[in-house]
Amino acid sequence: MSTGVIAPALGALRRTAGRIERDTPAHRDRAIDALRALALLAVPTGHWLLGGFTLDGAGALHNASPLSSFASLAPASWVLQMLGIFFLVGGYASVLSYHRRKGSAGAWLRGRLARLGRPVLGVTAVWAVAAPLLYTAGVPLTTLRTGATLVVQPLWFVGVYAAVTALTPYCVRAARRLGGWAAAPLLASVALVDFLRYGPFADAVPSWLALVNILPGWLFAYQLGVSWGEGRIGRRGAWLLCAGGTALFAALLVVFHYPASMVGVPGAARTNSHPPSLLVLALAAAQSGAAILVRDRLARLLARPALWAPVVVVNLCAMTVLCWHQSAMLAAAVPAAALGAIPGLTTAPDSLLWIVQRLAWMPVFAALLVLIARYTRRFEAPWTRTTVARRTAAGLLSAGFAVFALGLA
Repeated sequence: MSTGVIAPALGALRRTAGRIERDTPAHRDRAIDALRALALLAVPTGHWLLGGFTLDGAGALHNASPLSSFASLAPASWVLQMLGIFFLVGGYASVLSYHRRKGSAGAWLRGRLARLGRPVLGVTAVWAVAAPLLYTAGVPLTTLRTGATLVVQPLWFVGVYAAVTALTPYCVRAARRLGGWAAAPLLASVALVDFLRYGPFADAVPSWLALVNILPGWLFAYQLGVSWGEGRIGRRGAWLLCAGGTALFAALLVVFHYPASMVGVPGAARTNSHPPSLLVLALAAAQSGAAILVRDRLARLLARPALWAPVVVVNLCAMTVLCWHQSAMLAAAVPAAALGAIPGLTTAPDSLLWIVQRLAWMPVFAALLVLIARYTRRFEAPWTRTTVARRTAAGLLSAGFAVFALGLA
């Protein structure tokens, strides 16, 4: 690329960064936005790197994971599983927003839930229309089911996040009464369920008991964030979280033999993430403590416009990235499946070479996501001109797609 092209491009980037810097309110907590962006970008990175495909004899795609062949890759999931930080900063931001609200608590909650729900309705409604069109164009039904599963896979988070957000007023009361220790009963609840599931009485425990962990498991880091936002967790508490979480994490792996992977592995008898096990909370505690400790240093770094601008861009597209990143990978894999085995894309993730090849595909997925986001980010904006009939149609399409994705149709 010639200097005559590079120089204007760099100048445009500097002007954009400068404009974002000028438009940023002085009270904006840049470190919290950066932590949110970091946790958010870990989601597509993890799904793109630890999720692969295989082709059957009919040319249809099936989900696969390199973790099935390479258990040594499990530590990568410790880094890429950053939902603990996402819930932490979610709780922190929610409590500040809750205190600044101008209306009732109910109106505040409806606004927060609408911001979460619009992008979900958008992606599922679009896929409900696209799936039959793709089938008509010759895409195998098995591939469409695989794709639908991937699209729905990250959306469970939205439902859980909506549930914990609804509990914000109660989290505030708990934080004011118990401080950082308000999250301790949640940890104890998950520990008890895990003991019943995996302890000496496991054979007598019904399988549905694991579902009890869903709410306290993800509320744990959110409650830490609320306590942090209330000023009830300082550096001493952060060090305790970091050291205690790390020690518990190591003990669960070494002494109690929890699965090492933080994400589900096809064919594995146990999983840490669905529903969350005590190992997830241990990692969340360690990550939360580290996040609180680096917060001030991170804020100083983000005083630089060049570093702050990309954080703003990611946060403005947060729900779009969450809802559409799997679609970006499918946009590459589905057409490629018609051509046969494409290394790193439609070949089985069963070799170290595949990992290198998949890394080469990551920029392609990112570029496709940017392209998709250009048209789908509108779903994040308020639907001021959307009629009741259109909203109802979107809801019905979304419900139909969910039924298809969950294998109920």
